[in-house]
Amino acid sequence: MDALLALVRKDLLLYFSNKRALMITLAAPILIAAFFGSVMGGPPKKPTRVPVAVVDLDASPISKNIVAAIRGDATFELKETGEPEAIELVRTGKARAAAVIPAGFGDAAPKAFFQAGAAKPEIVIHFDPSQAMTLPMVKGLLTQHVVASLGRAALGPQSFSLPFSTRDAEVTSGSDRKYNGYAHSFAGMGVQFVLFMGIEIGVGLLLMRRMGLWKRLRAAPVSRSLLLGSRVVSGTLIASLLLAGIYAAAIAIFGVRIEGSVPGFLLIAFAFAVLTSTFGLLIAALGKTPEATRGLAVLATLLLVMLGGAWVPSFVFPEWLQSATLIVPTRWAVDGLDAMTWRGLGFDAAWKPALAMLACSALFGWIAVKRFAWEE
Repeated sequence: MDALLALVRKDLLLYFSNKRALMITLAAPILIAAFFGSVMGGPPKKPTRVPVAVVDLDASPISKNIVAAIRGDATFELKETGEPEAIELVRTGKARAAAVIPAGFGDAAPKAFFQAGAAKPEIVIHFDPSQAMTLPMVKGLLTQHVVASLGRAALGPQSFSLPFSTRDAEVTSGSDRKYNGYAHSFAGMGVQFVLFMGIEIGVGLLLMRRMGLWKRLRAAPVSRSLLLGSRVVSGTLIASLLLAGIYAAAIAIFGVRIEGSVPGFLLIAFAFAVLTSTFGLLIAALGKTPEATRGLAVLATLLLVMLGGAWVPSFVFPEWLQSATLIVPTRWAVDGLDAMTWRGLGFDAAWKPALAMLACSALFGWIAVKRFAWEE
């Protein structure tokens, strides 16, 4: 135990002695998480109007009513123009989509609406493929306005209205809580940059091996498992402190709160810290030289972070990828931190992510002990 404590103390002193590197390690995830949080969520704010173009080639009372309804919709910023101009607006990114109402729409649409088998007129929607997520929203709201206009044309403006209304209710940790997008961005960036620290653990081991320090340590009466185990302990402590610093800034500056179980949050943070430390050992065990290992480790880390939903939430992934990424430990880390913060879930939602990360940690540690070469 004395040897273990001495080795851990040495690692902590070496890491925290470089205060400039420590400040950069803490500042980078905070700044990038702040950017992602403000762009992709942040505190509740007024939604941005979606720029769309509409081309009315019919000019019938029905088509004019549709255009008027779109113009009055708070969701859209409408531009009425000709078809070539509308397509050019989409091509240059000045409009997300352009709907072209064809000639004869006012005559054909009521027949298709009330008579089965009648020919249906076609509204062409030109859209920006880089903004493809806007297309379903545009089509849905366009359908709503078309149906309402046809109903008023058939039954009169005083006798027709949509038979329902909607009310938005955010499902977060409580009825009085609003979603804070910073909570997810700090989970993702915290996971990413703490894993980068794990890379430094692995590369540091390789540098120690190159300088012959491991040979000197092995001359002492300590085992291979104790030497590597001390790196796991020190790496876990460092990762835990870094994650605590990142979340302290998130709580103090950006209003992030642990709305769920505090013990559950601590359990997930600890499991991720162990995962980071053993990930560093795995890098050292599989790496041959520090130079080659660093590049491959950065690539592996970015893939883990990307597939774990740290950059964008995993629900935007294709369905097959959402299922496939359940084997990625960073997915459990991000989802677990989300569950304990803005989702407000209890301790029962923490043990499964923690168990998954600890299982991966055990695998990483076992491989590291078996594969680590004491000489380069």
